[in-house]
Amino acid sequence: MVHQEDYTDLDALFLEIEKVIEKKHKEITKLHNREDFRKEFIGNVSHELKTPLFTAQGYILTLLDDDISDKKLHKQYLNKAAQSIERLDFIIKDLDMISKLESGMDLNYEVFNIIKLINDVFDMLEIKARKKNIQLTFDRIYDFPLFVRADMKRIEQVLINLISNSINYGKTDGTTTVSVRNYLKDQFIIKVKDNGIGIDKKDLPRLFERFYRVDKSRSRKHGGSGLGLSIVKHIVEAHKQQIFVDSVKGSGSTFSFTLRKLV
Repeated sequence: MVHQEDYTDLDALFLEIEKVIEKKHKEITKLHNREDFRKEFIGNVSHELKTPLFTAQGYILTLLDDDISDKKLHKQYLNKAAQSIERLDFIIKDLDMISKLESGMDLNYEVFNIIKLINDVFDMLEIKARKKNIQLTFDRIYDFPLFVRADMKRIEQVLINLISNSINYGKTDGTTTVSVRNYLKDQFIIKVKDNGIGIDKKDLPRLFERFYRVDKSRSRKHGGSGLGLSIVKHIVEAHKQQIFVDSVKGSGSTFSFTLRKLV
């Protein structure tokens, strides 16, 4: 004769077995996702490194093998090879930066005026913006300094990457507007807004992944390492701060990050 408590024990046993199976299933799925990500990342790194390398190699071999008497063409080939080598150098340096950030690079905290730093970055990128007639501007006049505590060189890199991206993917005759606002009692939020091509909603969750391309053909056209947003995320999170993105396809994007203010 089977007692009621036996059914109860069996139900409890089956419930525990289901929990173990579900847990193992999640672990296996997670491992598969990691493996897929690893394979995709290695494939992307390989592609990103080989493309400029083979391009430079092609131009150099042509110069070595052929008797090119046209000095203008000779110089053009050398310039193309130099550009490819420069892109390769960007990729290697950015990979090295990410590696150091992931291994816990020490941040050199100091107090500085974030408004002045943004102005300095505007000056650095003025020529780049002028080529597309894009105006770099603040959302309003900041009559007084706003002091933050962070690694100034790293935050400068964040601003360069975000503002440079807004120029690359901005519309000709457009604008890139930066604002600094109070966020929490001890934080500012810095926003970099453009009226460019925008980003599709489906791409937003993967935007900060290394080498993830929203539009591969357009991204390659603008050069760069494909690591800019990933570096931004690492630097901001190394400061124990947050980064956000808001974008509408065809209407522009806004990248925002928080910084600890001096209080």
